[in-house]
Amino acid sequence: MAVLRKLARPLLAAPHVVGGLRTLRRPESAAEHVQPLAQAVGKRVPALAGDPLKLVRVHSAIQVGAGLMMATGRAPRLAALTLAASLVPTALTEHAFWTVEDPKERARQRAHFLTDLSALGGLLIAAADTHGKPSLAYRSRHALDHRHPVRAVRHPVEVAAASTAARVKAVAALADPR
Repeated sequence: MAVLRKLARPLLAAPHVVGGLRTLRRPESAAEHVQPLAQAVGKRVPALAGDPLKLVRVHSAIQVGAGLMMATGRAPRLAALTLAASLVPTALTEHAFWTVEDPKERARQRAHFLTDLSALGGLLIAAADTHGKPSLAYRSRHALDHRHPVRAVRHPVEVAAASTAARVKAVAALADPR
């Protein structure tokens, strides 16, 4: 399975790296598609307000960086999640087939949109991949059990012994009529 991961990650990351580099070199072509999104982002992030070129460059840099991280296996789950998050605005702005009138162009944009959706699914699977190991939450919950088995057993035993002692005292107090 490790060989599969080493092969699949670069294959999954390659379109993002290539597309991000292409857009970094020529951001003007993508900026016209991003204009409505740039206005919405500009309301939330004032540093990007009114400049679709800057937004396109930031988005492209994120794609290249996260794609290279995923391809090289550096923080692959975080990189896959970042690529998935960056893919959503790309699919909605560049491949908005529902706004196209020409039937041939609409079919082409729909195919691109569905390709983006399939890449999104693959990235989400990669983001959830724990290499066959339990999740971080599971490992943190069970850390004491594996490191200190005596300590992990001692506490429940002490609680049970204290509870039993309290019951014995209560029964003894009822049995002794003084």
